[in-house]
Amino acid sequence: MNTLISEQNPEREYRAAMQDAALCYMQRHQAEHLGNDQQLFTRTVTHLQTTLDVPNFLAETLTGLAYGELRAGAGQRRLDLKNSSESVAVFADPASGKSYAVPVALIFQYLVEASEPRPKTLSN
Repeated sequence: MNTLISEQNPEREYRAAMQDAALCYMQRHQAEHLGNDQQLFTRTVTHLQTTLDVPNFLAETLTGLAYGELRAGAGQRRLDLKNSSESVAVFADPASGKSYAVPVALIFQYLVEASEPRPKTLSN
């Protein structure tokens, strides 16, 4: 079925190929940019523009999509947006195959409010 769709839609096929190229480029070069994902992103956009002649707006869009694939497929713990809601955050751990539902109120209580400066008490 995908072959039939791609034969009928060369634009979709082009976009998929350029997104794959961006993903491959990021996979090859991510070790050069440990801790600086923005630099990897920028280099990938430049690569698509200069090497593959992809227009800037499309290069940025496809690099963003490829970056999402790169991070989702890295086996990292992540926020599961599909299963989360306004009041419950669902975290997925691909290594263990487990998911954890955490009420947003607890996140605020233990992370946000706990890190706010607290008034100092005077001691004698």
